[in-house]
Amino acid sequence: MSQFDKLLARIRNLDKNMRFDELRKILEYYGYTMYGPSGGSSHKTFRKPGCVPITIPMHEPIKRAYVELVKAIVESEANDENT
Repeated sequence: MSQFDKLLARIRNLDKNMRFDELRKILEYYGYTMYGPSGGSSHKTFRKPGCVPITIPMHEPIKRAYVELVKAIVESEANDENT
């Protein structure tokens, strides 16, 4: 099992110790681009054409609500690949 597959498994299991960089890797894999304000904000917004933007704080560990958002994206992308 590759490291990326292990990361996907952690997302699906709603691991409570997820880091911002791990969520970023998953979102970028699915075509999201990270944007941040030019100021010193601790939040980053991920955008993908045709999808609702997602804003995630860069705090460690990431709260479960944000992991659930990314899990929903992973599951919807998996469904899109199967059809």
